[in-house]
Amino acid sequence: MKLKFIEEKIFNGLMILATLTVFAFFGSIIWTVAKTGFPSLTWDMITKLPGGGFYLGKEGGILNAIAGSLIIVFCSTLLGLIISIPIVFYINIYLKKGSKLAYFTRLTFDVLFGIPSIVYGAFGFTIMILLGLKTSLLGGIIVITLLIIPIFIRSMDEVAKSISKDLLDAAYSLGATQLETIRVVLRQIAPGITTATLLSIGRAIGDAAGVMFTAGFTDNIPVSLDQPAATLPLAVFFQLSSPIPEVRNRAYAAALLLTIIVLILSIAGRLIMNRFSKNRIQ
Repeated sequence: MKLKFIEEKIFNGLMILATLTVFAFFGSIIWTVAKTGFPSLTWDMITKLPGGGFYLGKEGGILNAIAGSLIIVFCSTLLGLIISIPIVFYINIYLKKGSKLAYFTRLTFDVLFGIPSIVYGAFGFTIMILLGLKTSLLGGIIVITLLIIPIFIRSMDEVAKSISKDLLDAAYSLGATQLETIRVVLRQIAPGITTATLLSIGRAIGDAAGVMFTAGFTDNIPVSLDQPAATLPLAVFFQLSSPIPEVRNRAYAAALLLTIIVLILSIAGRLIMNRFSKNRIQ
């Protein structure tokens, strides 16, 4: 009995140590980015486009990268939801439980989930060359959409699988059609949709490899889908590789701004998820 008590204490200590280690790494990253980037994070940097010699330490800002990132993330997230939700409903409502098609569908998206973003970028770039397209906002949106669809589907699918079969049987017993049953399921998996959206936004807005090949980079804000678009990760990459200290500090400021945007979106998503969770049937 005493041995089991000691063993429990040891593993509790290891779990606490692992948790503290994660928080320590997280805190050190935030501290490094904030300490170096905050002095360079000015209002002009957020609200102005890059001026002449911006990447040499002169005037200007990164409004082009902020706008490009938000446009790509918003459009790709919307497209990802439109494509992913019907797939999740199909494999969980229309297909029978234990269906081989559902199994291979989940396996396929598990594989796609683990593919690095640079592979998606290379694939998108190859397709664009075959179609005669140039780097553009549209190319970035398509590649990021392909990148986040597996995240959407697998995250929502895990929530959909946890829905009690009794709930579906109750809906059918009341004469509900499969389409009407989907409305019931949609309310139940709303927290899962929110979680999937947060995960997708986090990966989409922080991706550099995919958009480097497909979206390109520009000092202007794109006004059409066939124009190139700048993104915050690429702005950080280009500035951080500069030999000029002031430009490198601006890279940390851009990284800090990217972190703040993700934090705001995460908090907003959590609030929405808590609201939807109240409507779930336990």
